[in-house]
This record gives sequence, C-alpha cells and structure tokens, in this order.
Amino acid sequence: MDGAGHHSAVPVAVTGLDHFFGTGEARKQAIWDVSIEVARGSLTVLMGPSGSGKTTVLTLMGCLRDVQHGSVRLLGEELNGAAEARRVALRRRLGFIFQAHNLHESLSATQNVLMGLQVHGRGDNALRLRAAHHILGLVGLGDRLDYLPGSLSGGQKQRVAVARALVSNPEVVFADEPTAALDKESGATVVRMLKTLGRKRGTTTIMVTHDNRILDLADRIVTLEEGRIVKDVRAR
Repeated sequence: MDGAGHHSAVPVAVTGLDHFFGTGEARKQAIWDVSIEVARGSLTVLMGPSGSGKTTVLTLMGCLRDVQHGSVRLLGEELNGAAEARRVALRRRLGFIFQAHNLHESLSATQNVLMGLQVHGRGDNALRLRAAHHILGLVGLGDRLDYLPGSLSGGQKQRVAVARALVSNPEVVFADEPTAALDKESGATVVRMLKTLGRKRGTTTIMVTHDNRILDLADRIVTLEEGRIVKDVRAR
C-alpha cells in the first residue's frame, strides 16, 4: 500500500501548516510549519499553554477554519482550497465536542442527541430513537432521557453533548477541552468511551486538553508552544 492508497488509511495528515490572523500591519503568524500524521483509531492529545495554537490546529484539522498555507488531508481529502460543498460533506463524517455543551434548552436529552443524526438525514425514527437512547445509556444518562438541560448538572449536560457527537458513528472526533466541565469520574468515562470506539470502530480522536488525568489514556501527546510543535510523545 503506497502512495494515495497508503495516505487514505491515515485519517488526518498535516504538512507544513502555517496560519495567520489579522490583515495588513496587524497580521500575525499563529501556527508555524506544523506537520503531524494521526493514526486511525488512536487518541491524540494536543496540549500547551494558552495561546500556543492548539485550538487553531484542531479547528484547521476539523474543517472549521480555512487552510491558508500548507496541507491538511482529512479522510483522504485535501482541505487547502477545498470547495465549501466538499467541506460540508466531510463535516458530516466528523464529531465535535466543545467545552461549551451548546445544547438546545427547549429540547430533552434524547431530542438533543437526535440532532446529531438529523444532519445525516438517514435511518428511520424508531432506529434513531434506539440509537439515541443507547448512547445516552453508555454515558450514564439512561435515567435522564427526557430531562431538559435546565434539570441537568453541568457534567450531565456535557455528557449529552458527547452522546450527540458520537451517535452518528463519526470517523474522526475533534474535542476541545471536553472534560473541563466534568468531575473526575465523568471525564474518565467519556475518554474511556472514546478509546473503546477507537478499538471497536476505528474512531480517531484528536483532543485539546489541560486535563492531566486524560494524559494517561492518550496514545500520543503533542505539545505546542508559540504555534510550533515542541514535543511529540507516543505511549509505549
């Protein structure tokens, strides 16, 4: 397997990535020559001090920001210069978990998770409902299926957001500080779930975190400082 065939097996491949914010005199470089290949089914953690560029790298990999300079290949597709329609199609194959849970306050836990399937427009309603209930059970909310977000704790809301991101079986999950709002046990549960999906389904997870409890579970820890990769450690 060489050339293109080999490459498509790598879910995320970044080469020579630079990124700038602002224009004219105010233009400032935020990312410098970042290159990284992420293995399928792995849990990769991006860490570094505030302002080190880790969230910028995550959003560039995740098709949430335009690639200006360098190459990002996501699921075998080049993002630099990709048309918006291609990027929308790619985003449907991804899962996103953010620090803010972004739940719809007027919808129950189950309905919020179903939103994660609506964008895909596939499957009948009974199947969707079963999938939503199943994944809420996996994140420990089987007894909160019909609760509105207002009746859930911060940690429970975040677990609903995780369930919503995972219900569609995404190929790659991008997570930005997903455990910040969670207590130790919930945080570990969520990360272990992502690890299990990696093992069973080949789901690849790329996560920005400051959470030292997560680092023991990571397959690889990439450290950024001032927009550059300064350390790249793989678990033995």
